[in-house]
Amino acid sequence: MDQASAKRVCVVGASGKLGRYLVQHALARGYEVVAVCREASVPKLAAFKDRIHIAAGATNDAAVIQRAVAGCSGVLTVLFPWGRGRSSSGAAQAVLDHAEPGARLIFSCGWHITRDGKDVVPKSFGPQLVLGRAFGWLTRAFDIDDQVDACRRIFASPTKWTVVRGSDLEEGESQGLPVWSEHVGDPILASNLTRRTDFALFMVDALERDELIQQAPAIVGCRSASALAHQATQHAA
Repeated sequence: MDQASAKRVCVVGASGKLGRYLVQHALARGYEVVAVCREASVPKLAAFKDRIHIAAGATNDAAVIQRAVAGCSGVLTVLFPWGRGRSSSGAAQAVLDHAEPGARLIFSCGWHITRDGKDVVPKSFGPQLVLGRAFGWLTRAFDIDDQVDACRRIFASPTKWTVVRGSDLEEGESQGLPVWSEHVGDPILASNLTRRTDFALFMVDALERDELIQQAPAIVGCRSASALAHQATQHAA
């Protein structure tokens, strides 16, 4: 890639809450941004309209993604399983198929995704997931299993991917770059809370962190009680 394309990234799902934070952080770091979102959602990006390129279309439309990721050194993809139309798996597969060779591919998901089966989710999480899956199926509003399928495809890919697994999210000013661990259930993650803007910050930061290539870090806010307790333990040691 030439020097210009090395600072160009694509944000897939740019109009959502997390997506808009991704655009904000990418611009703040000097990236040229190509934003993918549905035509109806373009007005949500009005705050950035003179600073970004917008590729309007479905985020799981392979032709839209192919045009949007051309010349990009990185792709930031929000895997939210809207509806019953393979929104997550379709978007993930399109990015895997059409991103530039060697591009950094960063995906978002929740703690319910596991790569090796060694994660231990909070006790309350299992029933919530069962209810969420049933509600999504009955209402056709979302499909959690499609996000699981999307991540299976990513984990099997030889590309330079990172799947960032987020805890519960809250709004608020940035607290700084979240901390992470390999498995949900590790003590540092016990607080299960991250600012949404910091989730996006971690994803943008991952574009330039080679140690996260083909990793699925589970994150938590750096100012959360469990992160601070871990930090105190490290200092005491």
